[in-house]
Amino acid sequence: MPLEPRFRRVAALQRRFVDRETMLAAFEEELSRVGSGPRVLNVTGVGGIGKSRLLREFAERAGKRCRVASLDLQIPAHRQQEDALAVLRFQLGERDVRFDRFDIAYAVQWQRLHPHLRISRSDLPFAEHSEVLTEAIDSTAGVPVFGTAVHLLRLLEKAASSQRRRRRIKIDETLRQLDELPGADLVDAVTYLFAEDLREATTDKPYVILIDAYEALGRSATAGVWLRDLVAQLDRGLVVLASREPLGWESYDSEWSRVIRTVAIDGLPMPARLELLAESGVAVPDERQAIAHASAGVPFYLHLAVDTGRRTGAVSTEEILQRFLQHVGAEQIRFLELLSVARMFDFGIFQAVARAFQLPGHRMAWESLTSFSFIYPAGRDLFQQHQLMAAALRERLSEELARDVHRVLRTEWDNRTDSGAGDGVAALREATFHGLQAADISSEELLERADRIKAAGGSQEVAGIVADLRAYLSERDAGEDLTSTAHCLEVEAAVLLGNATRATLLTPDQDWRLDTVVGARLAVAAAHGRRIAGETAAALSIYSAIWDADRGPTRLVAGLWAADLHMAQGRFHQAIDLCGHLRERATDPLLLGDVVRLLHLAHRFAWDFAGARRYMDEAANLYERADTIIGQAAIQTNRAELFAWIDPAGAVREAAAAIEVNTDLGIMHELGKAYTALGLAHLALGDLDTATDALRQACAALEKARYRSGRARAELFRALLFARGGKADSAAAAARWAVDEFLAVQVYPTLIMMADHVLDMLDRPDGTVRAAAADARASIQPLGTVAAMEERMTSRIAAILKR
Repeated sequence: MPLEPRFRRVAALQRRFVDRETMLAAFEEELSRVGSGPRVLNVTGVGGIGKSRLLREFAERAGKRCRVASLDLQIPAHRQQEDALAVLRFQLGERDVRFDRFDIAYAVQWQRLHPHLRISRSDLPFAEHSEVLTEAIDSTAGVPVFGTAVHLLRLLEKAASSQRRRRRIKIDETLRQLDELPGADLVDAVTYLFAEDLREATTDKPYVILIDAYEALGRSATAGVWLRDLVAQLDRGLVVLASREPLGWESYDSEWSRVIRTVAIDGLPMPARLELLAESGVAVPDERQAIAHASAGVPFYLHLAVDTGRRTGAVSTEEILQRFLQHVGAEQIRFLELLSVARMFDFGIFQAVARAFQLPGHRMAWESLTSFSFIYPAGRDLFQQHQLMAAALRERLSEELARDVHRVLRTEWDNRTDSGAGDGVAALREATFHGLQAADISSEELLERADRIKAAGGSQEVAGIVADLRAYLSERDAGEDLTSTAHCLEVEAAVLLGNATRATLLTPDQDWRLDTVVGARLAVAAAHGRRIAGETAAALSIYSAIWDADRGPTRLVAGLWAADLHMAQGRFHQAIDLCGHLRERATDPLLLGDVVRLLHLAHRFAWDFAGARRYMDEAANLYERADTIIGQAAIQTNRAELFAWIDPAGAVREAAAAIEVNTDLGIMHELGKAYTALGLAHLALGDLDTATDALRQACAALEKARYRSGRARAELFRALLFARGGKADSAAAAARWAVDEFLAVQVYPTLIMMADHVLDMLDRPDGTVRAAAADARASIQPLGTVAAMEERMTSRIAAILKR
């Protein structure tokens, strides 16, 4: 950046004010309460967020209604009581407030502080503007160092001032005690008389005192004591105090909690950022968007970008840090630098970093660090730094040091991975992130961690790992291995969330590297996407190729899903035989649970509900052993689907539980299946309105998931609903549409047979459906005879239709 005078930059105060409607409303509300005791509006926010500009806006809006005065505690002199009161007295004096008693008390204090000088117009602040001091000084050659108050009062009694003022000053006992007061009490008396004079002079018009505070105002027990004393006495006006952290005065006196209203200033919303940049002359939309996004809503960044970035092509991170880190100790800055690589941290992480880099890790140091306004709560006792500041601090760390910190953080998060489902999943993701950044994690470990997260129900966290990995790869050339792993995890995340379209788009070809773990898993994920999208033949082809070629753990997964598609296409014996081979080879309770659940589905779609229930219960036990939330959620949905046929009242309870868990997990296709089961259960119970609503929600979820076969199943059950409600034509149309979908995706021949029976019961036979049902009867491998299976089927349909 070229060197230039800072003064030449356009100050933020000179730019147009935007947004902050919430702050303005709070100010107006507090202003309306003036007169009922002290009122303090504490505006808080990080450096550069726009506190000073907001105070100026308050001043402009209140200027015609109130007497306004301001203090800037960024100026060191204004932090001292005598100087600050002199500044306020001068400003309010210009707005017709008389400070006769305060002026005398101030002169006494000034003389006490400057015993080597005599009070004179040239030496005493604001003497030229004080009628009472002018009269006293003009009537004598000087005021003695000792007995200052008494001598001034005598002089004023002789001066040609008004009788009312002479009488008021004469009887004021506080003034007559000033010479006898020790230093600390004299300071308090000066503050008291300032407030008393202001109270007496403002009965007709309120006042607003605006104070731009500094970082440490609320931190120390001694900082701002005189200010608290003054504010407590300002009962006919409003004090607006802008500080980086909340004042915390209630820790000294609980009454302050009734007086102080704290309002935090957040970052500017995107429309306001763009508006401010446009007003500042940034004409190119893409440039405005880039600057607005990088600013994290901090106006200082926007102004700095306009003043420097547009000429140099970059914004000075050091200037950003100067604004954030004013009044922050060097040791704390070092801690902030190290923690800038952490996306979130708590006391345990703070201590781990302290141990690793020999910094103080005690509770007092932690509480001091987290009290800064640029440290935000992030839930579960976690904190995070303001992203703009963290990004600037990370630039200060060498690559080697940053890796060391990431290693420390990875170890700390790894130690937390067994802390429970929710916290454990979050810890796994954070440990994975830091392992990546430290370049200490392999592709196999990434896949293993993703599997653990999926088993714990962290479907969104898997997508998060993909995002972290993509961001990591965008910044460096990490090799083909990690790139392939990112691709694989991205497809698996899409499948897990039921996004078949995305999974298919991400795997356009079938040139799978089946000789590698990553390649085989990617092929399985590609097949999953096609299966959900209804491309059954393509999916089965991929599964079978993996089963034939692979000899690693992925082979068993591919075999499982090949068996699933054999089941879905009515080849029940082939599916059951393949499941038998898998049970002989599998040792993992999760995989065994999946295999047994598939046996449950084979029996259910073969209309053997007794066998289906037996395998469902066995699968549930295996999933519980495996401690898999995803598996338990899947069996919960299957339980609702089975009970809808054999125990409708129980199905309502089971479906409600399935809906809740799948909503939490964000698994859209399973959610649609749960609503389908709920709709069928209410239909069986005769509650047609509730069934209609449930099936409507089922169709919406399944369409969103692009789950064609599941959507067709829901439509077939809607045909039953229409039939039960006496809408035969609508029922026939729904059944025909469902069969068309089943044929298109090549699944569920037994449901095609069911549709044929429904149309017969409605006396609405259809040639296409009849032919498809005949083909189904010829191709399926029933558990028993076809006739026995159809008898079980028709009896269930008749029970639901009350036929």
